[in-house]
Amino acid sequence: MKKAFVTGVNGQDGSYLAELLLSKGYEVHGLIRRSSSFNTQRVEHIYHDPHETGVRFRMHYGDLSDSGSLINLIRELEPDEIYHLGAQSHVKVSFEVPEYTADATGMGAIRMLEAIRASGVQTRFYQASSSEMYGSAPPPQSESTPFHPRSPYGVSKVFAYWSTVNYREAYDLFACNGILFNHESIRRGETFVTRKISRAVARIKAGLQDKLYLGNLDAERDWGHAPEYVEAMWMMLQRDEPDDFVIATGESHTVREFVQLAFERVGLDWQRHVDIDPRYFRPAEVASLCGDPSKARANLGWEARTSFEELVALMVDGDVGLLEDELAGRLVRVDRDR
Repeated sequence: MKKAFVTGVNGQDGSYLAELLLSKGYEVHGLIRRSSSFNTQRVEHIYHDPHETGVRFRMHYGDLSDSGSLINLIRELEPDEIYHLGAQSHVKVSFEVPEYTADATGMGAIRMLEAIRASGVQTRFYQASSSEMYGSAPPPQSESTPFHPRSPYGVSKVFAYWSTVNYREAYDLFACNGILFNHESIRRGETFVTRKISRAVARIKAGLQDKLYLGNLDAERDWGHAPEYVEAMWMMLQRDEPDDFVIATGESHTVREFVQLAFERVGLDWQRHVDIDPRYFRPAEVASLCGDPSKARANLGWEARTSFEELVALMVDGDVGLLEDELAGRLVRVDRDR
């Protein structure tokens, strides 16, 4: 049985990756930070599975700022594969907490790499790199496109990217960078623009709110479906030799297009409900990101399967369903309390 160690296991990508690895027969260990409130909602269904899947899934407390705990965990677990997904991953927030972002996102990666080297464990390492590293570089962006990040988050990811390359070359580690472009799902964090839109559409349709406030509607992004992107992560670590890959759909769409399709999905006119709020503009904007996934298609056999229109529909339908369940649950509780 192969053993995998996943940082950021309770995030969107981490939860989908854990499911994928468990379906392939892995024993999966996840790293989570201590919190005063529950922050494991995305993996609770795995953790409490009474069948074999739940038995093969374990979570461990630790932190990317604590080198000792990382070395000890890797030495104890001796994982066959390590997927480093943990980070401060919100671009807008990175402008407000740049030092913390650099430490968690940039230094966190090098601590993981150094923990592998120091522990002496023979493992394969995946670094979650980001399209934000390209910043203002003109699209389409490929593995050979020079980086020009436009946020502390992007800068930190560039540091993590080159650290991964350096450890691969200096210490002969099997270490890969997956340069993933935007990938979304119903498990996306609620402060990210796509999920913010789909949640607001559900609430506006239900009459619970009237307005959605957004920033730059002209920003173009290459959006895919997250469950497909974690498949590419796994594929990278199954190769004979380590390498770096862009994972993307090859198409870009504006935030405005996402908004329009989301409101149309529930029969509403978006222009009646969307207002621009200058607070949501970034100090330095990234105008357009569009990945060239031809290398991944040729070498991994990977390509995106979900269209932009299908992705928007999946997210809106998902949030409409979640809200209906939430409201039904409230009615049941009120009825029970009477």
